[in-house]
Amino acid sequence: MASHLIDGRTVTLPVQVRQAAVCTASYAVRADAARAVLAYTGVEVAEVLPGKAVCTLVFVDYGDSDLGAYHEFGMTFLVRAPGGGQPGAFVHWLPVDQRFTLAAGRGIWGFPKELAEVELRMSSPYKRCIVRKDGRLVLDLLIKPGLPVPARTPVTPLTAYTHLDGITRRIPATMRAGGSRIRPGGALIRLGNHPVAKELSELGLPKRALLTSYSARVAMSFEAAGRWSGEPA
Repeated sequence: MASHLIDGRTVTLPVQVRQAAVCTASYAVRADAARAVLAYTGVEVAEVLPGKAVCTLVFVDYGDSDLGAYHEFGMTFLVRAPGGGQPGAFVHWLPVDQRFTLAAGRGIWGFPKELAEVELRMSSPYKRCIVRKDGRLVLDLLIKPGLPVPARTPVTPLTAYTHLDGITRRIPATMRAGGSRIRPGGALIRLGNHPVAKELSELGLPKRALLTSYSARVAMSFEAAGRWSGEPA
C-alpha cells in the first residue's frame, strides 16, 4: 500500500472516511462561463443541455476519517476528462477548516484545499453552510432536505479531477450513502463580496437549484491520484 508522510504523520492509501454528513446543491449554469472558470485546467465542461453546464456546491461534515474530523466546502463542475476519459467532478475550490487535511489533500491528490472558516449547522431540519475567507463572506447556503431515499445505496464508484501546480490529476474514489434525502430545488443561497462569490455570480447561478441532496451517513474511500499520462501523480 502506498503511504505519504504529511506533517510528521503517515497516511496510508486508500484513505478511508468512515462517517460523514454530506449536502449538495446542483445548478444549471452558463457553459461558456464555466469554460472560462476552468480554462486553466485542460478539462472539458460537460453540457447537459445546449449552452448549459452543471455546477455543484457541496458541504461536508467529516466526523471520522483518516485525516481527522473537519468541515469542507466544495465548488465542482461536471466535466469530460482530457483525452476522452471517464466523466466526473472537477474540484475547482475546496476550503477546509483544519490544517492537516489541507496539507494531505494538496500533497496526496492535488486537491485545491485552502484554509477558511467553514461553519456548518447540521443538527436542525434545514442544513446550512456559511463560508468566510480572509474575513469576507463567500456564501451562505441553506439546504431543505427532501423525500427520503428508501435504502442505503450500494458502493458507488466516483471520479474526481483536480489541477494543481500545473498538473491535472484523476482521483478514483468510492462512496456509500445512507439516511439520504433528495428533491428538486430546495436550496437558498446568498453570495458575499469575496472573489469566489463574484465567480459564482458570473456563472449565471439561477435562483432555483436543479437538485439538492442530504445524506446523514456517508462512507468514502480515496485511492492514489494519477496523472493524465498514466503515471503516478
